[in-house]
Parts: sequence; C-alpha cells; structure tokens
Amino acid sequence: MDSTDRALVTDLQRLVRRLNELPDTREPQETPLGALVREHLGVDSATVPVTSDRVSPHRLADADIALAVLAAADPDARLVGVAGGMERHHEDTQNLLSHRYTTFAPGPVEYVSSATGPNSTRQTVAFGLHLFRFDRHPVAVLVRNASPMHGREAVTLDVLSTDDAVSARLLVALHDAMNEHSVIRGNVVSFTADEYGHGLGSLTFLTRPSVGRDDIVLPDGVLDTVRGHIIGIGEQAAALRGYGQHLKRGVLLYGQPGTGKTLTVEHLLTATPGRTAIILQGGSLRFVAEAARLARAMTPAMLVFEDVDLVAVERGMFGGPQPLLFEILDALDGVGGDADIAFLLTTNRADVLEPALAQRPGRVDLAVEVPLPDVAARRSLLALYARDTPLSAAALDAAADRADGVTASFAKELIRRAALRSALAGAALSDVHLEAALVEMQDAAVAISRSLASGHTEDESGHLGGPVHSFASHE
Repeated sequence: MDSTDRALVTDLQRLVRRLNELPDTREPQETPLGALVREHLGVDSATVPVTSDRVSPHRLADADIALAVLAAADPDARLVGVAGGMERHHEDTQNLLSHRYTTFAPGPVEYVSSATGPNSTRQTVAFGLHLFRFDRHPVAVLVRNASPMHGREAVTLDVLSTDDAVSARLLVALHDAMNEHSVIRGNVVSFTADEYGHGLGSLTFLTRPSVGRDDIVLPDGVLDTVRGHIIGIGEQAAALRGYGQHLKRGVLLYGQPGTGKTLTVEHLLTATPGRTAIILQGGSLRFVAEAARLARAMTPAMLVFEDVDLVAVERGMFGGPQPLLFEILDALDGVGGDADIAFLLTTNRADVLEPALAQRPGRVDLAVEVPLPDVAARRSLLALYARDTPLSAAALDAAADRADGVTASFAKELIRRAALRSALAGAALSDVHLEAALVEMQDAAVAISRSLASGHTEDESGHLGGPVHSFASHE
C-alpha cells in the first residue's frame, strides 16, 4: 500500500469514527408489536408504564401455569411471540414496542421444555406476550426466560397496564397462583449449579424414596422419636396453632458414616408423600437461601441438609467467618413460627458443629444419635438384607455375632458380597459364601484401619454421649 492509499484509509477511518459519534436524530416509531399492544390497551403503548418482576429460573413453569390460570378468565385472551431477529433478546419492553430502526412484530411463541416432576415435562413459554383482561382491565404481560448470554439471570415478567394499581394486583395474584399451582409442591427436589458453576442452575426432581418402617433398624424408640418430631408435629399443626405454638422444628441426625442416617431421611420422605422436600448436599448446600425461600412458599415442607458439617463447622476452627454457616442460621431463624417447615440435618461429625446451630432451641431442638448396631440390631439387619436369599438363619446369626463394631451399611454389603462370590463361582448362594465374604471384608477393614492409625489417635465417632438429646424450645 503506497502513501496515497494509506492516507485515504486513514481519512475513511476518521470519517467512520465521526459518523458513529453523531447522535441518532430519528424519532422512535411504533412497531407492529406496539400497534398490537396499543389496540389491546386502548392507548399509545409508548405512554404505558412497565411494572417489572423477577422470578427464579426454576420457577418458570410455575409462572407459566399461573399466567395461564389468570388468562383463562378472559375468553378473548391471546398469546403471541416476538419476531425481529436476535436483537429482540437485548431490547427492553418499551423498545420492542417503539424503535428507531428495527421492526419488532408479532411472531411465533418461543417454548422450552421444563421439568414438572421426576418423569414429566411441560412446554413452557420462554418468550411470549400474554394479552388478556384482569379485574376488567386490559393488561399485557411479556415473559422472557433467564438467559445469561443475554444478560438475564432471572425470568423477567413485564406488566403493562394503564393503571399501576392493576399491575401491582396482577403480580400479587400471579405469585399466589404460582404457589398454589406449583409443580414443585409435594415433590422431592434438589438444586444444581449452572453450567459455569457460578450460580443457581436447574432444579432437579428426585423420585420419592420407598423406605418403610420395616426397612429401618434402630434402637427401640429412636425412629418413633424422630417421626414424632418431623411427622407428628405436622399432623397436629391446627391444634398447635390454636394454642399459639410454633411449628418450625429442627432435627439433627448424627453418627458414624454408614449407620443409617440417610436411610432414616429416606424413610421420612416416604412417610410424608404430600410434603415438599428440598434436599441440599455437597455443593448445593450453598443454595440454602433460595431453598429456604422455596420452602416458605411450598409449606408444608421439609428442608434437608446432608452432611451439614461441611459448611457449619465451629466458627473458630478456621480462624474466620463461615458465610454459608450464617446463611443456614438465617434460614433457620427467618421462618415464621406458623410455617410448617421441618429442618432435618445430618452429620458424621457432630463434635465440630457450630454451637449456635446445634445447641440453640428453635434451630435444632432434637438431636438423635444413629449409633452403630448392637448384636441384636446386626441380626435384624442381616435378616432384612438376606430375606430373598437361601442363607440360613444360623449362619446369619453367627455372622452378626462375629461382626462386632460394624455399620448397617457393612451388613448390607456383606450379603451383596456373598451373592457376588457365588455368582462368580457359578454356584448357588450358600452359607459358605457368607463366611468367605465376612472374612474378606473384616480383613479389608483391619488393613484400612492400620493404614489410617498413624494419623488418628482419638475417637472421631462424633457421639454426643447418648442416643437422644431433646432441647425444650421456649419460642
């Protein structure tokens, strides 16, 4: 490129920059979509205020159902989409109705498939404009699903009405309908992080477990105590409210790994089929604030914190504040006394829990140890897990007598290991396979204990000193 061409390119670049700096003097013009809204509202859409609301992404299906319920009262209700290229995702509602150069028009409605249960979905409006009458007033509601790539972290609901009070009443009615008709209500759910790991992602529907009383082997009275606190209080909700007593309660299940804490939780889920349950474990424990909000909206509800010691260790242990601990405390304290919400916490390490969580009435008012099974319990466990096998009662009892100090999960694995040995040998399952499996598992346990012994000189069972501790609440 010679000097003349370079000078020409420089002048062109300068001209383009100056043109870009000039203000756009064109007046916004009503778009075809704006004309449709003007026709529905009876006034210039550019003069109508927009009342906005935000809804968590996992409640998109609830919002869709609620809008359908509200719109169903108007036989002339309409639902349209928005056409106009990818730019429609970046413009606010007023710009969709009136724009300087882009023509946004009614178009196809955009849908996404939303989970409504463990095995069900719903075609849900992801981008659409509802036109209907509410309280005898014409209203328009633009729904847009969350889209981080377009700067929307939540579902947006923009309400247009000539009367601000109507818009406010519509949003109240919408949230009431969302809670009443929620697909989450009565289900067991858990949270997952978004695909980038930064924030709340999708809500996962879990199949409600099927664990009966006969599947639980605990010391006498322990299961009844837990059931009475979680289930019994809920069954007497009306009577307790009548006496001015609160319904919020917290139960801590503690004990060594494999003793049956999770199985007890699954039994409680089985025994409360109409109760919404929110399970937080591992990384999802950081979503405690959203889980608590959801539990309050879905009462009666159960909020389960699995392995709560991961985020609720005593404040002095790591020399600084634990943000998630404070969120859990806020969740426990922020529930109204008349809300039928049960908090169920499990831990392998009760000894490291923050005292403000575990020892304050109104947060955890019942602590129950799920202990290692004694010989009678081991016999019951082996009989339970071997009920579909030809193993003899004598062999099972002998194995229970020899397996001192093992967990409930050890008993279950022992039967599986015996069946596996027989299958690999191509022989029918017999007491010989049970004996061999027991020797193998005990030898493995001893080897593991030896390898860990150098680093653990104290008992880390996490026992609080007894099977059941009750703290009377005066709230």
